[in-house]
Amino acid sequence: MVPVGSTRIAEMVKLLENTFRMINIGLVNEIAIMCERMNIDVWEIIDAAASKPFGFMPFYPGPGLGGHCIPIDPYYLSWKTKEAGFEARFIQLAGYINGHMPEFVVEKNTERAERCSKAHTWLEYSHSRVAYKRDIDDIRESPALDTCCCSSSAARVLAFSDPYVPSLSLGDVTLLSEDAATAPAKADCVVVVTDHSNVDHSRVVEVSKLIIDTRNALKTFKLEKIVKL
Repeated sequence: MVPVGSTRIAEMVKLLENTFRMINIGLVNEIAIMCERMNIDVWEIIDAAASKPFGFMPFYPGPGLGGHCIPIDPYYLSWKTKEAGFEARFIQLAGYINGHMPEFVVEKNTERAERCSKAHTWLEYSHSRVAYKRDIDDIRESPALDTCCCSSSAARVLAFSDPYVPSLSLGDVTLLSEDAATAPAKADCVVVVTDHSNVDHSRVVEVSKLIIDTRNALKTFKLEKIVKL
């Protein structure tokens, strides 16, 4: 426990920490988009930069923000600062980048599917589940849900599997709950949105036709059918 001078300071400490993470995730997500346009491996860049013993803290790109703190607290802080007559521009920009990552993932999915003559007719299967981070059942603000919603206008069938989330409803979007062991073989495209540790990645890679890996979960596999974020 670290004592501070007031409850206002304590609350601001929490907001600073979550906002720091949100903004840095937004930065590295923007770098990932840049690298994709320039055909550079963003994961290799981050790993190399992280070898510096000082001055750099690695953050990693992904399909968007999830959970009940990081996607929400910075916006609360931004709203609060407007009452004080100040505009939190970093927060707004990072929020814009992070908020568009699910669309970016779907665009990559669609682009690769079109190259494979599968445009608008693939079974999109998020083998890596719908929880917002690995090995939990919390789906609050999960980017996997946004990815599914963005995909619903293009994909013929949307499916998911998650040992922590056995069923899921997204309003008008129909999601099939599939078995993790068999669904990748049926799918025209597999999307890795959350990297649960109990996934048999070797099996997924073996049977899948095309994989969009948004978490670098398959970094040990060097195959053309695996598309990194």
